[in-house]
Amino acid sequence: MSIHGHEVMHMMLENPAGFTRETLQVAINARFGADARFHTCSAENMTASQLIDFLEARGKFSSVGEKFNTNPDRICKH
Repeated sequence: MSIHGHEVMHMMLENPAGFTRETLQVAINARFGADARFHTCSAENMTASQLIDFLEARGKFSSVGEKFNTNPDRICKH
């Protein structure tokens, strides 16, 4: 089963304090499982680490002090 990256971004919004790469990886694994695979509108079969890289490269993260999070307006609506 593949999980859309939007699900991860919505999960991130539940923690306004933000994440580091490491804490986001832990949160993703805890919520979706360490073996979960992810897809987006333009990519598929990504690990959690690959999804984090993908979302970062697409500008989906914003700084929260020394951490980062996402914003609802960075989640495409479809």
